[in-house]
Amino acid sequence: MLDLLPDLFDLYPSELSLLGHNYRQYGNQTIFWGEVVTVKCFEDNSMVKELLGQPGDGKVLVVDGGGSSRRALLGDMIAQSAVDNRWSGIVINGYVRDVAALRSMPIGIQALGANPIKTDKRNIGDVNVPIEIDRVIIKPGMSLYADDNGIAISESKLDFSSLC
Repeated sequence: MLDLLPDLFDLYPSELSLLGHNYRQYGNQTIFWGEVVTVKCFEDNSMVKELLGQPGDGKVLVVDGGGSSRRALLGDMIAQSAVDNRWSGIVINGYVRDVAALRSMPIGIQALGANPIKTDKRNIGDVNVPIEIDRVIIKPGMSLYADDNGIAISESKLDFSSLC
């Protein structure tokens, strides 16, 4: 399967919401999906690190970093932790770093861009709260689907086994 979202939108046009930003692919897994876990944080990735250090079981972490370009909310060490803990993917309304290393990792990662500056660690952030990105409300337990065409959110898990 080279594309997922066009077929999903054909099958489920009223069940999906598309995130509007132009996210870029950073992980080696360009098609990914899973149950949503959320974190809201601004220029502090303490909660991102904590969550991705726990078993992911195929889930997707959606990080609302407020779109800030001043600091990277994900780097190679935290991403490797996500791989080791079997997360399916990470979507960041913000920036990442260690781009070459991220591209080699078998995980889906989409973010707004790259910045080499790490965050401060203040242990500030809200976990598993509803967040709003691009006028789309994203709640824990929803489903996320991503590929090179974009990122889509659904209230529930969609069956796309006929596409595989």
